[in-house]
Amino acid sequence: MKRIFDIAAKDLKEEFRTKQMLNSMVIFSLLVIVIFSISFGSILGSSENVEMVAPGVLWIAFIFAGSIGLSRSFVAELENGCLEALKLCPVSRSAIYTGKAIANIVLMLIVEIITVPLFVILFNYNIGGLFLPGLVIALGTIGFVCVGTLLSALTVNTRTREILLPVLLLPLVLPVLIPAVMATGSALSGASIGDISQELRLLLVYDVVFFLVAQLVFEYVIQD
Repeated sequence: MKRIFDIAAKDLKEEFRTKQMLNSMVIFSLLVIVIFSISFGSILGSSENVEMVAPGVLWIAFIFAGSIGLSRSFVAELENGCLEALKLCPVSRSAIYTGKAIANIVLMLIVEIITVPLFVILFNYNIGGLFLPGLVIALGTIGFVCVGTLLSALTVNTRTREILLPVLLLPLVLPVLIPAVMATGSALSGASIGDISQELRLLLVYDVVFFLVAQLVFEYVIQD
C-alpha cells in the first residue's frame, strides 16, 4: 500500500512542479464552459432550462479535459527513459497501475472543483446541495480514470496516442457516462439519494469491476 501512494505522490509532485498537464486540463475545461455559456445565453434566465443542459455541459468538460490528462499519464516516464526503471522496481505491476490511477483521479477532481464554480457563475445557477452531485461526479470520475489509465498504458508506445486514446476510451466509458449524466441531472434538480440509487449502484459496480479487471490485465498491457 505504501508503494502505491509513493507512486501517486511521485506523479503528483512532478505535475505540481510544472503544472503543464493540469493547466492544459483546466484551460480546456473552462473554455468548454465559456463556449457553452455563450451558446446557451438565451436560456440562462430559466433554472429549469439550465438543469436540462447542465449535466451534459459538465461531463463534456470533464471527459475531454480528462482525456488530455490521461494521454500524458505514462508519457513522462517514456520520454525520460524511466518506464523501464519503473517496471524493474520491486513492486507489483498492479501497484504501478493503482498509483497512476490515484494520481489521475486527484488531478481530475482538482479540475472539476475549479470547473463547477465557474459553471455556477456563468450559467447563473444555484446548486442546492453539494454532497449528492459531488458523490455522483466522484463515482463517475473513478470509473472514467480506471479505464483511461489502463488504455493510456496500452497506447503509450504508439505515435498517435493522443488520437487513439479517446477513440478507444469513449466507447468503453459509455456505461459509466450514461448513469453519471442522468444522476447528475437528477442531483442538481434536487432529487434525493433514494431517487438515484439505481444509477449510483451502476456507477459503483462499474468502478469496482473495471478496477479489478484493470488490475488483472495491466501486467500484460505494460510488458514489452
